[in-house]
Amino acid sequence: MKQLSDLIEFEAFDNLELMAKQIVEGFLLGLHRSPYHGFSVEFAEHRLYNKGESTKHVDWKLYARSDKLFVKQFEEETNLRAYLAIDTSSSMLFPYQDKKVSKMAFSVLCSAALIHLLRNQRDAVGLTTFSDRIELLTPAKLSLTHAHRLYAKLLKIYNKENLTLNKNTRFSENLHHLAEAIHKRSLIVIFSDLMGDDSPQEILEALQHLRYNKHEVVLFAVTDHDLENQFNFANRPSKFIDMETGETLKLNPSEVREAFTQKQTAFYDEMKLLCSQFAIDFVEADIRKPFKDVLQAYLIKRKKLR
Repeated sequence: MKQLSDLIEFEAFDNLELMAKQIVEGFLLGLHRSPYHGFSVEFAEHRLYNKGESTKHVDWKLYARSDKLFVKQFEEETNLRAYLAIDTSSSMLFPYQDKKVSKMAFSVLCSAALIHLLRNQRDAVGLTTFSDRIELLTPAKLSLTHAHRLYAKLLKIYNKENLTLNKNTRFSENLHHLAEAIHKRSLIVIFSDLMGDDSPQEILEALQHLRYNKHEVVLFAVTDHDLENQFNFANRPSKFIDMETGETLKLNPSEVREAFTQKQTAFYDEMKLLCSQFAIDFVEADIRKPFKDVLQAYLIKRKKLR
């Protein structure tokens, strides 16, 4: 599985759908060689052919061996509604200097890959983006035209169109609105760095609202683990700028690293504990690692929903 920075740049062909296909195909190739080979995203089982129906999915190789007509059934026949929710607040642009390696880029590419997976399984997919408000909320649809619209929107986010600094996030408030807006039971997949003012308890209450409305929830906590969790910046006086508020702080990272990492660890440990108590999947997603962790977490969740 290639790292984000190793993938072909969008500028070469400006085609997010192709990128998503490459990510998914690479992931599935590794999946079938791993202990997770039992997760089939296509073929499920055979059934006897019914006279008069289409022969499109007849297994002709099996017919040659058995002299009986069998039809391949696919997992894609079990439909699901899914919504991909992406935090587009300014902190998601970190590291700001590199478009290809940022929390936003990682979330966009994971979302594009999930759209490809969902459509392969005949699942309807919608997209929402949020920061200090819900900026976009599409219906969940299966059509190719709809998918192209979602890819086009994601590409604009990747290219930082209409994305600015000093835009904060109201994570819990937006999730409460989302819970009220989505009326049919769905799988909600959220990408956020959780860098707002909300406490773990406030975040949990919003996630519980989604669960109360019968939705299944997967929360990907997106971080640059080395810099944001371990605070591995160079040991020299530096100026740190809050991308959402513009506030600045001058300090030497070595002086605060231990206290900072302890606080980060405590936050994530509390989130994991609270989410586990209410059947909410909480997954730490490091943007410097391959996409497979995100895609595997999705497949595991979907398998449980069958």
